Amino acid sequence: MIGSLVAVTAGAMLKLPLALPGQLRSIMVVVLGIMLGSSFSPAILPQLGNWAVSLSALLLYVLVAGGVSILYFRRLCRFGPITSYFSAMPGGLSEMVLVGGELGGDSRMISLTHAWRILLIIMTLPFMFQLWLAYDPATRPTVGLSLTEIPLSDMVVLAACAVIGFYLAKLLRLPAAAIVGPMILSAAVHLAGWTEADPPRELVAIAQVVVGAAIGCRFTGINMRLIGKCIVAATGGTIILTFISLLFAWVLHQLTGLSFVALLLAFAPGGLAEMSLIALSLSLDSAFVATHHIVRIFIVVVCAPLLFRLLGHFLKAPVED
Repeated sequence: MIGSLVAVTAGAMLKLPLALPGQLRSIMVVVLGIMLGSSFSPAILPQLGNWAVSLSALLLYVLVAGGVSILYFRRLCRFGPITSYFSAMPGGLSEMVLVGGELGGDSRMISLTHAWRILLIIMTLPFMFQLWLAYDPATRPTVGLSLTEIPLSDMVVLAACAVIGFYLAKLLRLPAAAIVGPMILSAAVHLAGWTEADPPRELVAIAQVVVGAAIGCRFTGINMRLIGKCIVAATGGTIILTFISLLFAWVLHQLTGLSFVALLLAFAPGGLAEMSLIALSLSLDSAFVATHHIVRIFIVVVCAPLLFRLLGHFLKAPVED
């Protein structure tokens, strides 16, 4: 996703005629929702008791990190109220861009802010662990099975989650229905043990490329001044989120005795796959790290748009200034 985002953004800045059908992006977002839901499995259920405190703290983390970041983007960076809110959320790049844009925010600023945050975390945290903890970067393993290796019965279950989940979410008027509905239904069937399959890795790769390209297309016609403003603002926002992650990891380590490094990886505002890989390389519990990231993303994707609607009416600021 980051690769296509950077490439298409560069093309947009070079004034190339770029566009992507909206329906194609929606279909690919459904695939990513199925992928997120498939990360849940019955194997994590016995562990949830040991992780209850840290998992519960994720809601507080999202509220604190999001609240402080909103003030930062609004007061210091002078972003608009809607753009500040969705730029501040600690997770859900494509979802925050989608919902923030639909509600009147500047989707280009939101997407660039989130993209820069992810790039900074992914490209700095491993080097920090390599320097301090002798972390040896490993070759990233292949994720999931090929399209030809997944049983037809599993493909039917995943396809049903995609279609039924999407239309149920639309019927219930859930925000970001294309990802939330399939994600919830996929998580349910995986926790129930009806299937253990992930979406085909080829389809996931295509989905990531399409979503990244779609975000990049939003930069068509954008000027360098706005890009520079977003990068400077996003760097400060990333530092704030990282400090809050460190604080939560330290407090939870004192309360629970869980590994501080594992907690830091679990609360780091970076990518699920990348943080899980670092945990695996450090012989930490990668399921612990992955589960916390999944729950964080779930909280952000589901709760952030709903909370914004309540705050928007309360603050009388439903329109971007």
